[in-house]
Amino acid sequence: MSPLLLFSFVISYFLILLVVAWYTGRNSNNDSFFIGNRNSNWMLVAFGMIGTSLSGVTFVSVPGAVARESFAYFQITLGYLLGYLVIAFVLLPLYYRLNLTSIYNYLSSRLGFISYKTGASFFILSRTLGATARLYLVVKILQDAILESFHVPFWLTTLIILAMILLYTYEGGVKTIVWTDTLQTSCMLLGLVICVYYILNYLHLGVGESLAAMQEKGYNKIFFTDPHSKFFFLKQILAGAFVTITMTGMDQEMMQKNISVKTLKDSQKNVVTLGFIMLVVIFLFLFLGGLLYLFAGTQQVTATGDALFPAIALNHMPKMVSVIFIIALISALFPSADGAITALTSSFCIDILGMQRRNDWNDAQKKKIRQRIHLGVACLFLLFVMVYKWVDSSSMIGVILKVAAYTYGPLLGLFTFGILLKRNVQDRLVPLVCILSPLLCLVIDKYQKALFGSFEIGLELLIINGLITFTGLWLISSPAVKQKA
Repeated sequence: MSPLLLFSFVISYFLILLVVAWYTGRNSNNDSFFIGNRNSNWMLVAFGMIGTSLSGVTFVSVPGAVARESFAYFQITLGYLLGYLVIAFVLLPLYYRLNLTSIYNYLSSRLGFISYKTGASFFILSRTLGATARLYLVVKILQDAILESFHVPFWLTTLIILAMILLYTYEGGVKTIVWTDTLQTSCMLLGLVICVYYILNYLHLGVGESLAAMQEKGYNKIFFTDPHSKFFFLKQILAGAFVTITMTGMDQEMMQKNISVKTLKDSQKNVVTLGFIMLVVIFLFLFLGGLLYLFAGTQQVTATGDALFPAIALNHMPKMVSVIFIIALISALFPSADGAITALTSSFCIDILGMQRRNDWNDAQKKKIRQRIHLGVACLFLLFVMVYKWVDSSSMIGVILKVAAYTYGPLLGLFTFGILLKRNVQDRLVPLVCILSPLLCLVIDKYQKALFGSFEIGLELLIINGLITFTGLWLISSPAVKQKA
């Protein structure tokens, strides 16, 4: 298909987003940007968060990993559901009771001001690394499929994408994103279903027949029972639960949308609904991955991993399906990137600059500063995407989950310690504990064969990281003094 024609579809899609942004962003203020005036519809938030939770990495990497990992990722998804239940019935009641705009304000009231700053800083680091990894993968595909033929350099492609995102989130923030994410999730899921239908039809297979064909190739194994393997089902389910608790429940980007819902009950419905929908959607992505490898076998396609789906969709499918793939891909990109940029802006303004505590700034000044930070975050994204281009991993889903294990572990330890124990920490020592914990995990990961033999540590490194942080906080804490009545 002509790159110019594909590019015209991308531009048309973006113009639709701009219209939605203009309509929803009218008369917006800082409360609209940060928490959508706490008036978001829970059904829209739940549906839109599918796109935010999945991203372009899931769209490409999860199907691409099927030949290597079979359907093992579904074990992690079962853990996701457990994690969503913990978020709904443990974390959300806490956030609503404290009427938080930034969830890290909880750390300030419970552990101390330095702990609060430390938690917010780790979120900013975590979300920046994760979101730019997701952005890199999709930009790379768009670059190869469309813009390279126009001799547009990679950095300029990234800059154009970021400029598009800035244009439609600059005013409305969360208030706009709730609606644009709904549109984008619809397009992404429609693209997924159409690609599945096309391949089934092309291969003349029903669902049952295709699963049988996958089983012959060893593609659709879900549960792994070897305790030493990193794919052991208990490890994966437990890791999935903690990944969700940290990357959603302790993540300002994801919780910013949840606490924009008017009532706790509706917000809980949003999270539980999302958990069950994710089971279905992730299974569809894995099913698509098996179909893609079956299709590749009939077409002599040699691409694997992240390159498989784009290679087939753009070179071995009808033109209309190629267009649908590109639209679905950028629909998977935008919810992840726009939410991350907005959440990082919110966290920096509220948690680092203390915007809500600054009574010497009027609303106009606060808005001006917020917009400058918004632009600065986009520039930071450009820098990190270029770093990932230099790294150029063949499977970005593995990179993102590994980064999460190191950077979200301290957040897991901080929140767990604050919720479970009533001890007082030495606030000034908290940053030291939170920095040492990932460094210890790096040593454990690097020398795990020498330490544990054939036992492999995978995503449960996140749990180990959180446990080390928790233990460190306990060591620098003392029992709370009971106040006399």
